[in-house]
Amino acid sequence: MAIQGLGSGIGSGLDINNIVKALVNAESAPKTAQLNRLEKATTAKFSGLSQFKNALSEFQTVLKDLNNPALFEKRSASSGKADVFTVKADAGAVAGNYSVQVFNLAQTSKVALRGVENPSAQIGTGTLTVSAGDQSIDVDVTAENNNLTGIRDAINASGKSAGISATIVNDPGAEGGARLVLSSSSSGTGNDISVSSASTSGDLSVLNFTAPQTSDFVAQPIDPDKPLEPRVISYARDANVAIDGIPISSASNEISEAIEGVTITLQKAQTADELEGASTINLNVGEDKAGVTSAVKKFVDAYNKLIGTIDSLTSVTSVGGENGEPLAAALVGDSSVRSFMASMRSELGSASSSGGPFRILADLGVTTQRDGTLAVDDARLSNALNDNFDQLGGFLTGADGLMGRLEGKVKPYAETGGILESRTSALQNTLNGPGGVDEQREQLNRRLEQLEARLFSQFNAMDSLVGQLTSTSNFLTSALDSLPGSVRQDKN
Repeated sequence: MAIQGLGSGIGSGLDINNIVKALVNAESAPKTAQLNRLEKATTAKFSGLSQFKNALSEFQTVLKDLNNPALFEKRSASSGKADVFTVKADAGAVAGNYSVQVFNLAQTSKVALRGVENPSAQIGTGTLTVSAGDQSIDVDVTAENNNLTGIRDAINASGKSAGISATIVNDPGAEGGARLVLSSSSSGTGNDISVSSASTSGDLSVLNFTAPQTSDFVAQPIDPDKPLEPRVISYARDANVAIDGIPISSASNEISEAIEGVTITLQKAQTADELEGASTINLNVGEDKAGVTSAVKKFVDAYNKLIGTIDSLTSVTSVGGENGEPLAAALVGDSSVRSFMASMRSELGSASSSGGPFRILADLGVTTQRDGTLAVDDARLSNALNDNFDQLGGFLTGADGLMGRLEGKVKPYAETGGILESRTSALQNTLNGPGGVDEQREQLNRRLEQLEARLFSQFNAMDSLVGQLTSTSNFLTSALDSLPGSVRQDKN
């Protein structure tokens, strides 16, 4: 606050500014100190409750994950040779072991049409029809695009939706010429590429092609006597596998209907030696115990993190050595924290009423330590999952399950409009709401300004009166000294 006055009193010689400043500061100090303490304590508690709420939200997320019945319905699937096939399973899969043989993968069709000596030479105009199984496109060949390059571009423009594409391969030898190579994205037997034409000029029929029937799947070799003849690069064919000795064909390398709830993705065929020796690869489907183990450990980690946050917010430490002043954290003695922790400990220690092998967390290998944190006994947890996996979901999930009960204890504190949000709103009002610290500071400043003005008025009036009295005194002294017969004492 700016203190303004006349400086040293003219009449009295007093330092009015400093006197008024000292009086105003004396009036201000107690209330200012009180408001500073209140603001500091409120801000610290506001921050502490926000940290507590954030920690609860993280813990609540982990509780919801472990309180999901779908977690215990998931199935894990493994392949004995992931380089031959991979596997995944959904909740509908039945646990079991299967023997798999992979004879060949599904394959798409790829053909090289008749070669031409000059790729820029005109071939003819009309309509070129390219088919691959159920997919078919008609390509208009006009005077502007009636060479290999133009036809290639027209096929690529029309064939995107049908999965048909074209490239040009040039034979560096003089006899091979240039070839239009067609590819299809449709795998499976019956999806071989064929080309037919209807010419209006020239001879588009030189590009006609129908894949020859063959019982094997070996690409046609180049006939040295007919280097420009069309040829099959790869035939479209089904994947062929055997599951527990039962032969299965699939147009795709992703097989999802052979075993219910299981999807097999083929990566490569087994070698001839493996197939000749009737070598099989194991496919296993079982409960997703690894996923449940991970979820239980995440719960323990999240709970311990929550305990750590609460400990840091409710601890008391000393400052300045053994005899230093104690420093209390923001939420020491806070009723919300105490009631929350009491309810959590109560639920963690309560036995389940559902019966079965799991009554408390310790039956799952999760125990409470002396510092209040949880610890996992990996061997005991593994044994519990192996022996009684089908009953674990009932112990942990649902409104009466442990995770459900814990969620019920967390929700009143963490939810919108809950206990902690109401507390933080009240603290915010303490700082800047009606009658809060900010408003009290403004009121104090106004009161001090009025006090300062009143003191200056009073001191200035006093200074003026003292000045007048001094002036009168000096006048009377001078007048008396001027009287006849008067002898001044300072002349004696």
